[in-house]
Amino acid sequence: MMWSYLIPILTLIVGLVGGFFIGVFYLKRQLESMQNNPEMLQKMAKQMGYNMNKQQLNKAQQMMKNQKWK
Repeated sequence: MMWSYLIPILTLIVGLVGGFFIGVFYLKRQLESMQNNPEMLQKMAKQMGYNMNKQQLNKAQQMMKNQKWK
């Protein structure tokens, strides 16, 4: 009887923890790829409602390259 409650709770906890770490890994990879691809960075900025000129785009890339993602 106890196992019928314990297994779903443990499965939920393992799924949430695993999903969190997979999400963090995916987000890091996306941010690293944006450092090398200015078109991708500009597309993300437009989706957020910002229009970035070339100077702003270069500054954002420099800031991302200087950021520690580890």
